[in-house]
Amino acid sequence: MNQSKTRFKAMVCMIFSIFALSGCASSQYVGDPLDTVDSLNLNQYLGRWYEIARYQKRFEKNIVGATAEYSLRDDGRIGVVNSGFKKSLDGKYTSVKAVAWRSDDAIPGALKVKFFGLFTSDYLVFGLDDEYKWALVGNNERDSLWFLSRSHEVSEEIMTTMQSIAIEEGYDLSELYLVPQKER
Repeated sequence: MNQSKTRFKAMVCMIFSIFALSGCASSQYVGDPLDTVDSLNLNQYLGRWYEIARYQKRFEKNIVGATAEYSLRDDGRIGVVNSGFKKSLDGKYTSVKAVAWRSDDAIPGALKVKFFGLFTSDYLVFGLDDEYKWALVGNNERDSLWFLSRSHEVSEEIMTTMQSIAIEEGYDLSELYLVPQKER
């Protein structure tokens, strides 16, 4: 067998192993909903939140200095503006607007967010500081995760608390991306 075939087989085996292991890491939580917060005062949640850390998603991959700005709309829904800078903190500013709403009053921490008027995604708050200084947001599939803060940086103690809660809820933090930030 020539070297290129051997390398190809090794690469295929490695890729299948990675998929198999990643499936094992989260399999105990498959179908288990996140334990969202028992109370979420939407008025207190409004305002600017800095992304401290996140799972990298295609739509956010090159964005740093990312923030989410929430405001109350006339129709009672929440206006959302996600913004940041392309590739560097001095890069081109970019933003995307969306709308959010509580999907079920019986589950205060569960919101829906609609982007571009086209697609809707879950926005599940599963960790929240009593004073609304930091929050953890994700989804039941555990393939989306955001560590949010009212300030552009958090203490080591707060980061450890956030990480512990995320791990307890079934998140694998090996892919967690620390978002470069600046105060805005």
